[in-house]
Amino acid sequence: MIKGSIVALVTPMTADGQVDWKSLQELVEWHVEKGTDSIVAVGTTGESATLTVAEHGEVIAKIVNQVNGRIPVIAGTGANATAEAIELSKAAKEAGADACLSVTPYYNKPTQEGLFQHYSMIAKSVAIPQILYNVPGRTAVDMKTETVVRLSKVANIIGIKEATGDVPRAIDLMAQVGKDFLVYSGDDATAVELMIAGGHGNISVTANVVPDQMAKLCALAMSGQAEQARALNESLMPLHQALFLESNPIPVKWAVAEMGKIGHGIRLPLTNLADQFHQPLRDALKNAGAL
Repeated sequence: MIKGSIVALVTPMTADGQVDWKSLQELVEWHVEKGTDSIVAVGTTGESATLTVAEHGEVIAKIVNQVNGRIPVIAGTGANATAEAIELSKAAKEAGADACLSVTPYYNKPTQEGLFQHYSMIAKSVAIPQILYNVPGRTAVDMKTETVVRLSKVANIIGIKEATGDVPRAIDLMAQVGKDFLVYSGDDATAVELMIAGGHGNISVTANVVPDQMAKLCALAMSGQAEQARALNESLMPLHQALFLESNPIPVKWAVAEMGKIGHGIRLPLTNLADQFHQPLRDALKNAGAL
């Protein structure tokens, strides 16, 4: 069972936008050493929207090979076409990923029945655990609680990344699904409250820059040490907020580059962090002990 601090890993790139394989290898090692519990390869933070299909599969395979079974690897395999999501899931399974993270289809705005059929078809087509991913702020599609409850009964669908930041909603969902259905936060600022309430972990942007602190935060929250978890989260709140000064992953890629772990490469239509946000984010990194 995949639990705890799950980093939504950035995909390092060179200045001309090519994947930086050496930096990717080093990032994976750093996360394993710092106590990250699991890695999401090529999620939103990993620029899934702008990697080619071939690159998508190759990044997943490289991360799986580098991890070499030490921690689970979750592959981002979402798409707005069901057939494409199935193909990406097949590639993830072939690469040896432990599970897939599949975002709701974006832009085409399926109905709730469409979402149910989409995920059911993926789960039926590929024998790899599927984690649903609901982030309506980016996709313009909100998967309702009743739809998630229906999907929780489908074989191969094991959990959800709930990235609305609505903790009461997530708590209501947990009350309606089986105890083995995994509910993860996808919102760093509110993740601690979801985990204290019984959530299974946090799929995190912040873990890219302070993996040891996020691993500790998740462990505290999930073991019921609420006071200590909240205190640590409060100290990290300026960083959680600064990492969204512009669209994710713009700030976090700049931050990891500022730490000297990757270069400043990012792919259009995303651009490098605007100058006026450099100092606020640098200050947040210093306050969190990342610089």
